[in-house]
Amino acid sequence: MTTSIVIDPITRLEGHGKINIFLDDAGDVDNAYLQIPELRGFEKFAQGRRAEDMPQITSRICGVCPVAHHFAAAKALDSAFKVDPPSAAKKLRELMYCGYIIYDHILHFYFLGGPDFVVGPDAPPGKRNILGVIEKAGLEIGKEVIKHRAYGQRITAILGGKATHPVNGLPGGVSKGLNEDERKEIEMMAGSSREFAKFSLQLFEDIVLKNKDYVELITKGPYQLKTYNMGLVDENDKLNFYDGLIRVTDPSGGELIKFPVEDYQKEIAERVEKWSYMKFPYLKRVGYSGFTDGAGSGFYRVGPLGRLNAAEGMATPLAQKEFERFYSTLGGRPVHSTLAFHWARLIELLYAAERALELATDEEITSTHIKNPVGEPGEGFGVIEAARGTLIHHYDVDEQGLIKTANLIVATTNNAGAITMSVRDAAKGLIKKGEVNDGLLNMVEMAFRAYDPCFGCATHSMPGSMPLIANIYDKNERLIRSIRRD
Repeated sequence: MTTSIVIDPITRLEGHGKINIFLDDAGDVDNAYLQIPELRGFEKFAQGRRAEDMPQITSRICGVCPVAHHFAAAKALDSAFKVDPPSAAKKLRELMYCGYIIYDHILHFYFLGGPDFVVGPDAPPGKRNILGVIEKAGLEIGKEVIKHRAYGQRITAILGGKATHPVNGLPGGVSKGLNEDERKEIEMMAGSSREFAKFSLQLFEDIVLKNKDYVELITKGPYQLKTYNMGLVDENDKLNFYDGLIRVTDPSGGELIKFPVEDYQKEIAERVEKWSYMKFPYLKRVGYSGFTDGAGSGFYRVGPLGRLNAAEGMATPLAQKEFERFYSTLGGRPVHSTLAFHWARLIELLYAAERALELATDEEITSTHIKNPVGEPGEGFGVIEAARGTLIHHYDVDEQGLIKTANLIVATTNNAGAITMSVRDAAKGLIKKGEVNDGLLNMVEMAFRAYDPCFGCATHSMPGSMPLIANIYDKNERLIRSIRRD
């Protein structure tokens, strides 16, 4: 290999990472690696903590998806303390969860991933952000983005006590109910969010689906990856964020297995690679066969595209229509284009708003029966669909109610193998004869950005900026060229 390209840091994601691209003698890509250099260690320092503290402790793993960890932990404690929450408590949890999905999916489409389409992958780096989106789409749209993100957080704050790190989840239920004035406010915000989701889908159609080049990029570009797909489904195999069985479908769309979270260790194994702190889960019944796709590879995808592929439909009417249009437009089920994550995410935004409106108008939602007494502690399992995909919490609780061991498989970990292959394949398809520029490097980053990955906690930089430097070296490790994003 004569040269290497390093993209460090990668941008518009939650956490830290870098991409190493190795070129052969002809200047084409021989291989590429996505490296995650951070190590959080939450599973280790959870040991010895009081079990009931886990919903608060684990919500600090990430400031973007704290609600997911909060309720995955609460559900694991329901299991560990052998208690089934009242029906009203489950509905309150799911309603709050819909608020989280609303603000999180809006964040990714308008701030992180969407700018690559709205302003274009080759636009100047200073334009590929929310300010560029507002400039392209209009100031009024920017105001609507901010308003509806705030609505999602307001729903979370009303029910959870805080807009970011909720405190209401308890073993056996929730600590706070909903009064009529709060219910009416949530009903209004859910209805408005439903309309905004419909607008966002129309915006995607106008800017992306009516652009021949974008459609070609989605359907025929270097972003195709045939994998298994995983997600929670209800009793009718419809997508569900809060509860259900874990369903896995194969690369042809047929069901491989459906199992309760208690069986996750029978079905999922985790592999370690020396070049990353991220683990690489795969399906045990398929096996590990390296970083390859297809039916012989045990890697799978979770998150918006994985969930739609794993489900048989959506449980709300407007989202179901969009589900059907999604597959009819992109050639049938399943869809294997990584960039289709963005469209799938907007369909889920519509579903979350529709479901929030259903729950906000449910006659049981203001019930005061919101907690059941707990039993003796033991082993507990919790699963929920984080915005980024299937999230599993597994605790072993001793007789004093303290955590003996904790195991967490987060959404981005489930996607680790697929993200790595997507980055590699995008680099191979885009970089030829050593010719690179800022636009091409951004298009390589688009391969991981579609997954909305969370590689730990939010990325911080002391000066308040996120500079990027891509250095190109020859085989003697001499710097040939440096491309900067300052």
